[in-house]
Amino acid sequence: MNNIVTFFKEAKVEMTKVNWPSKKQTVNYTLIVIGLSLSVAAFLGSLDYIFSQILKGLIK
Repeated sequence: MNNIVTFFKEAKVEMTKVNWPSKKQTVNYTLIVIGLSLSVAAFLGSLDYIFSQILKGLIK
């Protein structure tokens, strides 16, 4: 039981050392991730459409 208490005490000390981002940084990083995700999705979707059209042309 003593090990568990020691673990949580040490975890609390380590959490105070963490450099947490500000709210503005968190919002900015979130928007960047969403933007990049949408860009990659559009790029892959366009490649999928192009290749499916190529395959349809080859099959017919």
